[in-house]
Amino acid sequence: MALQYLIANGPMQTTAAFAKVTTGTAIKTMLQFQPSATAIAKIIEWGISFDGSAAATPGEVELIETDVAATVTATALADITKWNSEALAAGGSPITNLIQVGTANTGYTATVEGSITVVRNFDIQQIAGTNQYVKQFPLGREPTCQSGKFTRIRVTFAAAVNAYCYIIVEI
Repeated sequence: MALQYLIANGPMQTTAAFAKVTTGTAIKTMLQFQPSATAIAKIIEWGISFDGSAAATPGEVELIETDVAATVTATALADITKWNSEALAAGGSPITNLIQVGTANTGYTATVEGSITVVRNFDIQQIAGTNQYVKQFPLGREPTCQSGKFTRIRVTFAAAVNAYCYIIVEI
């Protein structure tokens, strides 16, 4: 049974629209994901969109796996969307067993990047601040996030813009 979850760079929207997060002008982890120590997660899709109002120099956007955590705002369990029927049927407890949440685990809007020593690149793009990007990986060719590692969506822009981003993982 493969459980699929969508994790975005902010708290679950309820009575208000989903909150946009500014990119800043230095490298910034917009979203970080860590599977539990007993899980390996496939990344089946990821995406990012920006609200810039004028075309300018594109930003660097990366989907990477690394060995060092950024310090992030912790994702709450309620912020993780059960994406497929298997995840819905499994209820809430598999999330806590499969996805690590906390300020050094799964979360968004990094305040400290940490000193990364090892990176595996899953996808790198230059994307205009007025644009969006979605990547769905072909079946059998999905990158995997190893247990004890961190998958991050990182961005670097010359001028700050706001962004939404997400990943869909299968565990």
